[in-house]
Amino acid sequence: MSVVGESYLVGLLGDGVLPSLTPPLHEREADEHGLRYLYRPIDLLALDTEGQDLDPILEWLLDAAMQLGFDAVNITHPFKQRVLRYLDATSPSAESIGAVNTVLLTGGRRIGHNTDVSGFASALRDGLPGAPLDHVVVIGAGGAGAAVTSALLQAGALRVTIADLSAARADALAASLTPRFPEAVIRGIDSIALPEELSHGTDAVTGLVNASFVGMHTHPGIPLDPALLRPSLWVADVVYRPVDTELVRAAREAGCRTLDGGGMAVGQAADAFQLITGVEPDRERMRAHFAEMIREGR
Repeated sequence: MSVVGESYLVGLLGDGVLPSLTPPLHEREADEHGLRYLYRPIDLLALDTEGQDLDPILEWLLDAAMQLGFDAVNITHPFKQRVLRYLDATSPSAESIGAVNTVLLTGGRRIGHNTDVSGFASALRDGLPGAPLDHVVVIGAGGAGAAVTSALLQAGALRVTIADLSAARADALAASLTPRFPEAVIRGIDSIALPEELSHGTDAVTGLVNASFVGMHTHPGIPLDPALLRPSLWVADVVYRPVDTELVRAAREAGCRTLDGGGMAVGQAADAFQLITGVEPDRERMRAHFAEMIREGR
């Protein structure tokens, strides 16, 4: 159990993470609890790794974090699935979806967890109450896509279609989740088939989630033709930098109920903070802090 004055050193490993709001979210909440907490992003862009094999880089970063005395590292794109092979153990939720976003470094061991699932679940519950889950399309079969799909199925989704640039990866994710949710229909498709999927009359799509990196400040754009959006569709994005992505803006203009990535960002950060420190964070306070930083343009 953490005590006042205890100190923590935490990192964030990923591509384009320097503008992330997760470090200040953690540090401000730690201040409120009287904890000494230093959280630093370790950005692949700053390390100039373009064109290099990422696996040895990730292994080196994890080794360095342990040797430097880090208590934990958060993991984001493109490492959430790659990191599994370098861990000593994983939590049941991380194991079940094959993705990790939080690694605790304790006792010489690397223990992987996933707070993206609970983070998206709480964001969906609070931000889109009553959203129909008859048929949801998830764009992206990476770590975020795995977490979002799992959260949707846990929330009672009857049918989930996973669209990815790699149909094989989408199929693999669907196959890995089917045994856990045998009553749901889970399938993977190539992203090229998105227009047909969204305009299909039978098993009409009721919700759409962007769980890809398209829309991030480092990867601007929109993951589908805005003409496919319609008022009966609810639309969510996991991207939160910017919080008002092109997809969220287009969906709003089309008359859709929308959910930006802020809710998931705060939810996963709060759950990770609790894992790292053993302290229950004030989630409303963290949401207020996040909103404050967004208003200030941080």
